[in-house]
Amino acid sequence: MIYFIIPLLAAILLYFLVFKKDAPKRVADQPHWHKPLVKYVYFYEKLNDKEQKVFRQRMAAFLKETYIDAVGFELEELDQILVAASAVIPVFRFKEWTYNNLSGVIIYPENFNENLGYADHHADRMIAGLVGTGRFEKQMILSRTALYHGFKNNTDKLHTGIHEFVHLLDKTDGQTNGLPEAFLDKSYILPWMNLMHQEMEAINNDKSDIRSYAATNQAEFFAVTSEYFFSRPQLMKRKHPEIYKMLELCFNPQLKKTV
Repeated sequence: MIYFIIPLLAAILLYFLVFKKDAPKRVADQPHWHKPLVKYVYFYEKLNDKEQKVFRQRMAAFLKETYIDAVGFELEELDQILVAASAVIPVFRFKEWTYNNLSGVIIYPENFNENLGYADHHADRMIAGLVGTGRFEKQMILSRTALYHGFKNNTDKLHTGIHEFVHLLDKTDGQTNGLPEAFLDKSYILPWMNLMHQEMEAINNDKSDIRSYAATNQAEFFAVTSEYFFSRPQLMKRKHPEIYKMLELCFNPQLKKTV
């Protein structure tokens, strides 16, 4: 029997020494990111020391597998930090996560139009971020100004980076429809739909503090309320307890074990 046990133990040891090091949590920490993260990222600031280290490692894993490029300006490390933080925030409570539906992020200096025009003479440059389709499939395009605004302003519940990464999560099941079926148990989907449409009606009647863009469709409702959830969690918990609870179940799988 011992002849079988020894090779088995050796195989297990080999797995942890060789293969396990490639898991996201084994990616090298970047402690020099701590200072800008504390300065700009409210979500990170509220984590304990151990969680902050994991957050930085998850960021490093994201940047290792996702290219980030800039159009019209020279990319800086802070640009990469804020994009990576936007990616990690919605999935931080997941055991591990890879955005398989994303290969790269392109940052424009300002908002842009449908043709990606961003210069001053483009009067219709109203887009702050988008998840690409067609020739831009698996790419995200962000306005640098909008990206930074989401981290500098903690009162307006607006966060373009989180918004676009939540669209990617929504798209995990193949459809961007505001129904996070990959993250919510089926029993919660119908109640979530009912909540969405009740609140969308309230928004349209100017009886909600959730911004009007959320009433555009279900996908935008999910993304906009997720911005609110991560930017102003206590305010949402007080003003929209049912929506807050649903989003908490969606973004923190550990809670499903206790509900």
